[in-house]
Amino acid sequence: MEKNYKEILKDITTFVFDVDGVFTDGTLLVTTNGEMLRRMNVRDGYALRTAVAKGYKVCIITAGSNEGVRERLKGLGVSHIYMGAYHKMGPLEEFLNTQNIQPENVLYMGDDLPDMLPLQKVALPTCPQNAVQEVKAICKYVSHKNGGEGCVRDVIEQVLKVKGHWYSTAETQKEPL
Repeated sequence: MEKNYKEILKDITTFVFDVDGVFTDGTLLVTTNGEMLRRMNVRDGYALRTAVAKGYKVCIITAGSNEGVRERLKGLGVSHIYMGAYHKMGPLEEFLNTQNIQPENVLYMGDDLPDMLPLQKVALPTCPQNAVQEVKAICKYVSHKNGGEGCVRDVIEQVLKVKGHWYSTAETQKEPL
């Protein structure tokens, strides 16, 4: 019998995320000089930094190539960032192999067709509420939050809470991460 997503949460040690449509709402603002701007949710960032601080492995695989996005994610503690990845299976397999991570310990969140193969490779395929229908159909968990509106925090918080790694009241009184 296949496990439901809540049963899988306790096995997760690693998070893999797409960027556009997951950390962002998928909107690109293009300036007059051609720069493409994205908006990210600060609560997603807080959860991501918390997961890294608690020892979880995090990987970003995106077709985008915006260096501002790389700097934002590096600033949150993410060291495994694959940009310009139009075919995401190669970077996912490289990350899992070089870090000695088993697919049964991985949560992947993606929102569009290029994420379909990686989503099928991991134990816990997840997506934002506004993901395309084909992605929703293969995910074990569809967040109640849209991309760019807290879906990353939603899945990280669930994993950390199940494992007792989300902050207690005493910890929230300390200096922020």
